[in-house]
Parts: sequence; C-alpha cells; structure tokens
Amino acid sequence: MTASYTFDIFSSFDGYSNSRTFGGYFGKQGPEFLEHRFEQFSEEQRLVLGANTFRGMAAMLASSSAGSEVFDPWVTRMRNLPTTVVSNTLEGTLDWPDATVLNGDPIEAIARLKKESDVPLRSHGSLTLNRALLAAGLVDRVQVTLFPVITGQSGLGRIFENTPDLDLELIETHTLDNHTQELIYRPTLHA
Repeated sequence: MTASYTFDIFSSFDGYSNSRTFGGYFGKQGPEFLEHRFEQFSEEQRLVLGANTFRGMAAMLASSSAGSEVFDPWVTRMRNLPTTVVSNTLEGTLDWPDATVLNGDPIEAIARLKKESDVPLRSHGSLTLNRALLAAGLVDRVQVTLFPVITGQSGLGRIFENTPDLDLELIETHTLDNHTQELIYRPTLHA
C-alpha cells in the first residue's frame, strides 16, 4: 500500500500561484479559510517541498516579525510537520524543525517515499516538482484553493504551465468565507 500524495496550491482565478501586487493569500484570507487550513494541517502527514519553495518559505519566515500573517497558526503547524525537501542542491542543516533532504531523481525519490511512508504526503507550492510528479502519475489529489482575483497584469507562477493534459475527477469542494473555493480533484493522465 502506498501513501497518498496531495499537490496543494493557492491560485488566482486565472491560474497564477502568486502576484506582484495582491500580497499573501491574494489579500482574500478570512476566518473560515484560516481555520480550515489549521484543521487540515492538524492531521498526521508529511510535508514535501521542492528546494525553491523550501528556500522561499524559510527566507520568508526568517525575515518576518512574530505578529505577521506569515505566522498564521496553520503555517506554524505546517512548519512543524515532518518535512522532506527534494533537492540535489541543498546541503547541511536546514533551518526547519524536522526537515530532511531527499537527493536523487525526484520521480524515483517520491515513488520510493510513497511506498515507505505510513502517513499521507502533502506538498504545498513546489510547482516544478509537482509538475514533474503530475506527468509521472504520482499525484493522487490536486487541491486548488481558488481565490477570487484575476492577476492578469501581476500574476507570477503559472501553475499548470507545461504539464501534460489531465482529466480531473472532482472529489471534494468547500466554500470558505463566501468567496474562496477549495477544489479537490483526482488527476489522471489524459489518454
């Protein structure tokens, strides 16, 4: 039996993971969203990050003050999960409570981790890694939190750019704060 793998991503309506002008959560976080995230990260699981996302998150946390939204309770929970960073460039001790580096081919490494893990795996962000895992058929769930903004002029990080064609089966939805949608799909490569 293999552990499930969830690609968890925040998105603007037009498919970008970030923006030069909207800020964190695209400026649309609300109490239901924050509580929902807190509950999701309370579950036993292992976080999987690519090197670039890990570096960005670690730098963001290191440069933020204690009262900042960067330290929302769910983010603190996420940071304290056992974490695997998939990287062939990171070395040494990581500034993260329970993080280990997994070297080698990312596809082989995650396939092995799915077989060995006795808890579900969740990756937040990590676009390059998750695009490759989608193409390899290793992603069991795509969880898109769709924020009600269009970032046509300021969007950064086109989420599904250069991924293969996929069919998506909707398996769960949530409306949060009357404007944010969480959509959870089971992806399969389109034949």
